[in-house]
Order: sequence, then structure tokens, then C-alpha cells
Amino acid sequence: MSISLKSVVQNSKFLSGLLTPVAKVYANAAAYRKIGLRYDDLVAEESPLVQEAIRRLEKAEPREAYDRAYRIRAAQQLSLTHQLLPKEQWTTPENDKRYLQPYIDEVAAEFAERDAFDNIKVAPRH
Repeated sequence: MSISLKSVVQNSKFLSGLLTPVAKVYANAAAYRKIGLRYDDLVAEESPLVQEAIRRLEKAEPREAYDRAYRIRAAQQLSLTHQLLPKEQWTTPENDKRYLQPYIDEVAAEFAERDAFDNIKVAPRH
């Protein structure tokens, strides 16, 4: 098991107190909440890992997958018209929960396990 920066920051009161306000300012400056998106809506879908995670989300939580697609389409429309949602419709930090990350972590662990067991080398016979 390796040490991650996340666990160090969360376990340190000083670092957590220092970086939490900076993280909140950054999230507000990113402005994805102002067009109704959540953090996991920003994850690029090009990798097979994320595509599999989205497929599993669609099976396990179809309403969440539908809401994700709706948020992305509405945000694209707002972007095209150079508008923001009214302030009462912005995504709040309380609603900005990581719904896709557990699936991404699960798929990444399975891919890593598959790679660990997929090391058989077959030599052709002549």
C-alpha cells in the first residue's frame, strides 16, 4: 500500500485547514457548477476504463446515468449560447458528490488484476 497525498492532507489538520479553502475557491473559479455540472461530469470518456465505468453506472443506477446525460447536454447548450444558469439552479457543493468515481476505482482495480494475471507468454512451436 502506498501513501497518497490525499490521505496525508486529510490526516493533517494544518494542511487540511490550509488547502480546503483553496480547493473551494478553485471549484468556484472552474465554474462548472454554474452551468449545472458535477465534478464527475467532467471526466473524459475516451478511455476504456471510464467507458466501462459509465456502462456499469447505467446498469446499476439508470436514473443517475440519465441525469448525467441531461446535465451534459444542458451545459453544452448553455455554453453555445454563452449563458449561465440562474444562481438558484447552480450545483451546490452539497450536491456535487462523486457518483462515478467508485465505479472508476472498481474498474481500475479489475484492469490492474487482469494485467497482473495476463502475463503468460506463449512461445510458438516450429
